[in-house]
Amino acid sequence: MSSISRRYRRTACTGLALALPLAALAACGGGGGTDAAAEAGSGKGTISVWAHQGQKSEDAAVQAAVKSFNSSQSDIKVELKLIPGNDYTKTVTATSASELPDVLEFDGPTMANFVYNKKLAALDGYVSAKTMSNATDAAKSQGEIGGKHYGLGMYDSGLGMYGNKKLLDAAGVDYPTSVDDAWTAEEFTAALKALKAKDADGKTLDIQENNGLATEWGTYGFAPVVWSAGGSLLKDGKAEGALDTPAAVSALKTFQSWKTYVDPNTDGNAFADGRVALSWVGHWMYPTFSKALGEDLVVLPLPDFGNGTKTGQGSWAWGIGADTKNAKAAGAFLDYLLNDANVTAMTTANGAPPATKTALAASPLYKQGGPLQLFADQLAKPCGDSDITRTCVAVTRPVTAGYPTVTAKFSEALNSVYSGADPESALSKAARAIDQDFSDNAGYKIP
Repeated sequence: MSSISRRYRRTACTGLALALPLAALAACGGGGGTDAAAEAGSGKGTISVWAHQGQKSEDAAVQAAVKSFNSSQSDIKVELKLIPGNDYTKTVTATSASELPDVLEFDGPTMANFVYNKKLAALDGYVSAKTMSNATDAAKSQGEIGGKHYGLGMYDSGLGMYGNKKLLDAAGVDYPTSVDDAWTAEEFTAALKALKAKDADGKTLDIQENNGLATEWGTYGFAPVVWSAGGSLLKDGKAEGALDTPAAVSALKTFQSWKTYVDPNTDGNAFADGRVALSWVGHWMYPTFSKALGEDLVVLPLPDFGNGTKTGQGSWAWGIGADTKNAKAAGAFLDYLLNDANVTAMTTANGAPPATKTALAASPLYKQGGPLQLFADQLAKPCGDSDITRTCVAVTRPVTAGYPTVTAKFSEALNSVYSGADPESALSKAARAIDQDFSDNAGYKIP
C-alpha cells in the first residue's frame, strides 16, 4: 500500500498491498498442491518480465536495469511489461500459471497465496548463492516458506514515529533516540498529554487516519501494537489465543484512548505543517517531512507495550513464474537486477531501505550515522512472522495463503475499536472469523 499520501493510492514504495487486490486473492480457489517445478531450460533466449507500474522514478529504474542487462550480454533478452499498480495483483491473480511471465514482481503479502495457487516456483538453485546471501534477513523472511525461497526484494519498508523537536522541547517532552530506549505505552501517553497542554486544539498526533484504518494500512501500521504486547495475528495457523490475548486487548484499549489526541489529517499535512508534534508512519514520508522540518525532524521508534518496540516490514519482491521453461535465464536476470547498482538506483528513486546488505550499508540515508539509521537498526533485528520475541523488532506479516482474510478481519477490528467498540469483543470476533476461514480451507497448507 503506498503512500500514505500519493504512494498509498499507487501501491508504489512501501509494498503494503491495497485491500481490494488482497480481498480478491481470498476468493482464489484451488491451490494446496505440490510445489511448482519450473523447467531449468538452456539459460539462453528471450524471457518475459512483469513489474508493477509505480512512481515514474521507480519505473525508470526498472527500465534502466532491463536495458543495461540486455546490453551487458548477448545470451538472454528480457522483454519487460509494466502493469498499472492498482491492477497488478488482480492481473496476476486472474492469469493462469501457464500465461504468467518467466519473472514477475509481487507485493510481499500476496506471495504465499501465489505459491498456494502454483503461480510461483522456488528461487533456490536459480539465483546465485551470492545473491541469496546478500539479501537481508528481514527481506528473506518475507520470501520464505518451508525452507524454500520464493521471493527476493530490491527494497524493504519500516515504521517509526517522526517527531517535531521544536514542539517536543517546548512541551518539555524527553524522547527516545534508538530502538533500545523506546517509550513505554504509558510514557507515550504521558508525552501526548504534555504536548496537548501546549497545543491549541489538543491534537498532537498523526496516525495517517486519512488513509483509513480498515485497510492494509491498518494492519501494516498497527499490528505492531499487538506484536509489541506479546500477541500475534496468527500463531501455528490459529488466530484465537494469539490475536485476542488479554495483553493484546489491553494494548488496543490504550490505542483507543489516544484518539482524543489524533488530528484526522484530512489534508495529509498535519505533521508537515506543524499542527501535530508526532506522526506514526513509515520511511516513505521522510522526504516530505525532512523538507518541511529540516533539523527539527527526529526519528523515533514506536512505543513498547511490554514485548519490545516492533515495526512492520516487507515490500514488493521478485520471483520466478511456476511454468517458466527457462528458470536459469530468469535466475541470471534476478542476479543482475539485485546487484548493488540496480538496488541503489531503485532505492534512490523511492527512498526505501535497500533489501541487500551491501547496498544498505552504503546507503546515505540508512547507513550508520544516516538520518534513517533507526529503520536499518530495526530491520537488522528481524522476527520473521512467528518468533516474535522481546529482542527482535521487524515483524513479517503472516506468510500464509490466508493472509487476505487475516488482514481484512484484523483491520476491520482495529477500525471498530478506534471508533469506540470493545477491544475484547472486536478481537475475539476477528479471531473466530479468521479461524473459520482457515478451517474451511484446510489451513491453506502449502506442502
